[in-house]
Amino acid sequence: MDSQIPQSPQASPSPHTFQVDLRGLVDLLSHHLYSSPRVYLRELLQNAVDAITARRSGDPGAPARVRLHAADGTLRVEDTGVGLTESDVHSLLATIGRSSKRADGVQEARADFLGQFGIGLLACFVVAERIRVVSRSARTPGAPPVEWTACDDGSYTVRTLPDAERPEPGTTVHLVARAGAKEWLSPERVRDLARDFGSLLPYDVRVGEEAVTDLPAPWDRPHPSPAARRVALARHCQELFGFTPLDSIGLDVPVAGIRGVAYVLPSAVSPAQRATHRVHLKGMLLTERAEQLLPDWAFFVRCVLDTDSLRPTASREALYEDETLAAVREALGERIRSWLTGLAAGDPERLGAFLAVHHLGVKSLARHDGEMLRTMLPWLPFETTDGRLSLEEFAQRHPVVHFTRTVEEYRQVAPIASAQGVGVVNGGYTYDSELVEALPSVRPGTVVAELDADTVTAHLDAVAPAEELALSGFLAAARAKLGPLGCDVVLRAFHPLSVPALHLDDRAARHEQARAEAEERADDLWAGILGSLRGGAPRARLVLNHLNPLVRRIAAVRDPELIGTATESLYGQALLMAQRPLRPADSALLNRAFIGLLEWATHGENGH
Repeated sequence: MDSQIPQSPQASPSPHTFQVDLRGLVDLLSHHLYSSPRVYLRELLQNAVDAITARRSGDPGAPARVRLHAADGTLRVEDTGVGLTESDVHSLLATIGRSSKRADGVQEARADFLGQFGIGLLACFVVAERIRVVSRSARTPGAPPVEWTACDDGSYTVRTLPDAERPEPGTTVHLVARAGAKEWLSPERVRDLARDFGSLLPYDVRVGEEAVTDLPAPWDRPHPSPAARRVALARHCQELFGFTPLDSIGLDVPVAGIRGVAYVLPSAVSPAQRATHRVHLKGMLLTERAEQLLPDWAFFVRCVLDTDSLRPTASREALYEDETLAAVREALGERIRSWLTGLAAGDPERLGAFLAVHHLGVKSLARHDGEMLRTMLPWLPFETTDGRLSLEEFAQRHPVVHFTRTVEEYRQVAPIASAQGVGVVNGGYTYDSELVEALPSVRPGTVVAELDADTVTAHLDAVAPAEELALSGFLAAARAKLGPLGCDVVLRAFHPLSVPALHLDDRAARHEQARAEAEERADDLWAGILGSLRGGAPRARLVLNHLNPLVRRIAAVRDPELIGTATESLYGQALLMAQRPLRPADSALLNRAFIGLLEWATHGENGH
């Protein structure tokens, strides 16, 4: 059918120039649009795949082959796609950046494909100094082959060729490396890039004789059992991400055109660490660093998936944030949530192994999801005065679930509360206090109360009035000593006997203490303002244990100076036991009390 076409080459009257500044465009592509020159090969593969897709839309039986040949700083990419006519060459390759209103021919066929041929081909100038394209159209059987040759100075020529130059429809792209970029066109680099970008492409892609595509995708391959599937996917994860996962989660969302797998990380990561995922678009690798694919709470998985619904950014190296991506994110999050509930229902051993590492992520989800909290309630671990328990088990043991909002508050009261039979949950860790407060919503009838100094003191046994009256002089001296520090002194009897004193305060007391300290340091104006903010909050308390032998001996001392030194020592020791940060005044007190005790001890020796 091509015998009627003249066989002599017909060169264009004169070289054309691109209707953009090509050097500026290459600079834009290499320094601002693309993260690495490596994407040049993705653009070539996308052009070839698009061309084959366009041809097969009208001829489903057309061949679907892409062949890459690299040697000596050159690369040749051949495809059996739809090909180009001379007018196609001018419109698609020559006029970059002009939007076409045409809705027919090649451009219509490319409308739903991965990229645009022209800008994708020009991206090759990032690594090439010259590009030569030889193409023959499958849509216009009588059209001769056409050659387009372009240089990085912005000039190009177009001419027709004899049939023998390209007997079959399709396109061949020849690249010659630019200075300093020869390594990007080496056989080894081309093979690695082709495998990375094109392993899931639906067509036969080869570098030389070596196959690039590896279908079906690992998550779509049949396996004799679920255990065999987990082993195979774990091997894939190790090859792809470099770790052996705790588990794998299928991400089949047909409505969104998504197939893939999420791998559960084997070690804990910070919730603030942005997770990155590997996304293929219609088989072509789009990005290895997709950040917005999953909800923030799902930071414990890494995904690899293929999609035909998500929209890429201009560089085709990231996902465009739109309603579709938001819907996909929600659907994938639901899939991970279903996996968790499935483990809770049928595989508690694997769930326990997962929660041992990633309980923080599940807590993050559960605080906003009542159903997830209800499901995970028997499994999520919390630090309590009864040991590490779930909230469900703890609530069964205690009629009132007391909790603290900070770790410091918990450390103050945990030993004493435990001895008094008061159950306390440490709510100072991330999300824990929110989950404890949400407990009644999923476990009706549960009483939850924040533990404060008054509650703890109320559970300690009062001392007989006669005994406390006998110690009134000692208590008055102790109160006078600690009064300037914003701390009261009370006497109680409690277990364990080994604890001589307990320091109790709450956030209101600490706030008042901070205000008073700022008032002391401020000038007259600010002191007046801060003084007007003085509240009626209770002061911190040093609770002396009347059952402790040391406290009894100190109470029997008659020397007021020694009583003051001993009181300061008990106060400092109680602060240290609570593991509270020490203020400068507290550090000075500890130092003063230590020196005072040494002086008293050595004075006693000398006096003896």
